[in-house]
Amino acid sequence: MTSIPTQDYTIYLNEACYPAINELLKTKNYSKLFLIVDSNTHQECLPNFLARLETTISIEIIEIEAGEINKTIDTCVGVWNALSELNGDRKSIVINIGGGVVTDLGGFVASTFKRGVDFINVPTSLLAMVDASIGGKTGVDLGSLKNQIGVINTPQMVLVDTTFLNTLPQLEMRSGLAEMLKHGLIHNKQYWSKLKDLSKLSLEDLDDLIFESILIKKDIVEQDPFENNLRKTLNYGHTLGHAIESYFLSHPERKTLLHGEAVAIGIILATYLSTKLYNFPTAENEDIKQTIKSIYGHVEIKPEDYAPIIELLKYDKKNEHGNINFVLLESIGATKINCIVENDLIIDSFHFYNN
Repeated sequence: MTSIPTQDYTIYLNEACYPAINELLKTKNYSKLFLIVDSNTHQECLPNFLARLETTISIEIIEIEAGEINKTIDTCVGVWNALSELNGDRKSIVINIGGGVVTDLGGFVASTFKRGVDFINVPTSLLAMVDASIGGKTGVDLGSLKNQIGVINTPQMVLVDTTFLNTLPQLEMRSGLAEMLKHGLIHNKQYWSKLKDLSKLSLEDLDDLIFESILIKKDIVEQDPFENNLRKTLNYGHTLGHAIESYFLSHPERKTLLHGEAVAIGIILATYLSTKLYNFPTAENEDIKQTIKSIYGHVEIKPEDYAPIIELLKYDKKNEHGNINFVLLESIGATKINCIVENDLIIDSFHFYNN
C-alpha cells in the first residue's frame, strides 16, 4: 500500500509520502512554501511533518482557527492577506495540513491566489483522508450553508499518513467513518459488511479499509470529475445530512454536529426513502439503521425542526431547474440519482429515524 495514481495526480500512502514530496520540492523551482494548518494540527501534526521534510525552500506557517464555523470567506481573506504580506507569488506552493476544513479552504485559497498556485493536501483526519482531500473539490461555506462557494481543482499530490490518526479524538474518527460507510452502501455489500463491526478490526485492517475507500472515491471521480452524473452518488446521505448540519450550525442552542454525524443521520433517512420509492429491502433498511445508531447514537430532531430543515434543501448543490435531487438506493451498490422526493415522505423519514 504505497500509492494510488489518478489521472491528474498521485495519492501517496504512509511510507511513500515523504520521499514523494521531497522529490517534488527538489525538482520544482518553488519560491516559497506556505503551510496552512489549524490550531489543532499546528500543535499535533506539524512537528512530525516538518521533521520528515527535506528542503531548503523558505517556509511560512499560516494558522487558521479550527472548526467548520471558520470555513468562511472571511478566513480566506485573512489567509490571502497573509500570503500577500509574506511575499507569496505565482511560484509559491501551499501545503494544507489538516482535516476537511483545512483541505477544502486551503485548496480554494491556493486555487484563487494570484489566479492559482500549486497546492498539496496532507489530510490528518479520517474524513479528509477518505473523502475531503480526494477529488479536487475546494471551497467554503456561505453562512451556515455548506460548501456553496468553491472550485474543482486538483492538487499536485495527496499525502495520506495514517499515523496522524493517532492524534485524532474518537468523535472525529467516528465522523470520518460515516463517509466510509457511505462508500460501502453505494459501492458494494462486501465493503459495507467489513465496516459493520469495527471492534474486530486491527489498525492494519483500518489502513486497508482506508485504502479501499480512497479507491472507491477515486474511481468514481475519474469517471465523472465535474459531478454531472456518477459522482453525484457520493452525495448519498448528504442531501438531508448537509441540511441537518447547517440547521444545527445556525442554532447555537442545539448541539453542533460534526459532518459525519449529520451524514450518518442523512444515510438513515435516505435509506428509508429508498425503501418507499425504489423497493430497497426493508430488512436491510432496519439493519442499516441499527448499525448506524449503534455507532452514532440518537440525535434529537424535533417535529418543529422538520420544516426548517426541509427548507434548507433548496440550497443543495445537486439541485437543478428548481428540483431537489436526492441520491437513493435500489440495493446496496445500486444507486439512483436525481430522485424527486415529496415533503410528506421526508417527514415520514424523520419519524422513522426518531422511532
